[in-house]
Amino acid sequence: VQNGTTPVVVEKGPYTYKTRYFPKDNITFNTNDTVSFLLPVGAIFEPSMSVGPEEDKVTSLNLAVAVKIIYSNMVLHAVLENLIKTSNSSLFQHRTVKELLWGYDDPMLKAKLGLFYPYNGTYEGVFNVYTGKEDMSKVGIIDRWRGERSLRFWDDPYCDMINGTDASSFAPFVDKSTPLYFFSADICRSVSAGFEESKDLKGIEVYRYTLQENTLASPTINPDNRCFCRDPTTTKNCSLAGVLDISSCQNGRPIFISLPHFLYGSPSLQDGVKGLNPIRDQHYTFLDVEPTTGFTLRFAKRIQVNMMYGPSNVITIKEELVSRIQMLEIVWKTLLASGVAIFGVCSISYCMTRRSQSKLV
Repeated sequence: VQNGTTPVVVEKGPYTYKTRYFPKDNITFNTNDTVSFLLPVGAIFEPSMSVGPEEDKVTSLNLAVAVKIIYSNMVLHAVLENLIKTSNSSLFQHRTVKELLWGYDDPMLKAKLGLFYPYNGTYEGVFNVYTGKEDMSKVGIIDRWRGERSLRFWDDPYCDMINGTDASSFAPFVDKSTPLYFFSADICRSVSAGFEESKDLKGIEVYRYTLQENTLASPTINPDNRCFCRDPTTTKNCSLAGVLDISSCQNGRPIFISLPHFLYGSPSLQDGVKGLNPIRDQHYTFLDVEPTTGFTLRFAKRIQVNMMYGPSNVITIKEELVSRIQMLEIVWKTLLASGVAIFGVCSISYCMTRRSQSKLV
């Protein structure tokens, strides 16, 4: 990798977590037929649905080093190199699945880091949604999130719209010919899902809705995605499909969301890494909705979290670590929900670079 060779990855997972098992907090009914509440979030490991324990170790990009390299001026890279060495850090790190997902004490920054830290014990904003008292079709529709009727992430009225519900339920008497719209706070945008087929879930008929294929399409295919294109250089003049730059809602961290193995992504994404194998049935996002009540009884949200890392002529990678790494592992983190308490499925991957240019993988 240090010399510009193509990374080879092996999938390891899934690691499954049940989420959104907490009741809503601070429920307040308002005079305008809306109800406000806090939505607590948390994750409980589910060993029976995982390939191994949370203590399994994986090799990943060092979040602290990667972010510091990206956001440090080139003239400061020599200082950063010294900091990396004195803290015995490297571009890569060995961590348990639990540490990598939920947090660990970083020796260089002397702070807690994790792909989803903080998560447990936090809240997914303050929601204000319609009760449907006067109009049943508005049941669960979000009126405000964190006190706002629109987002402040995309600098565009269309992309900043908050559409639909929080995906835990929809209006009763679901019409399979109409897409379902919902807001997903973890990817900082609203999305839609289309009907695919009827399924039997423990004797209950449900409608399976799947995320639209054009959700992460390039603006050349789906012009509505133009305002989600943040960096024309990284996205090849906004022609790259399959990734969403969410740095604007991640405190500037270079985080890119995709479907696992870059499902529906541009071929160049998969060509940059050996070992990727997108399989729709394993990697797509779906909701199983009971059509009479509109309740979501099962929801699998599958997300791959990617990080952009840029080159440096000063900062080096520990040779002894590089020699031990024959394959980098992609770790699946599965957040599985059932009943009305919903979240979904996630995975994580790692971002590498050739010395000559920045590259998202």
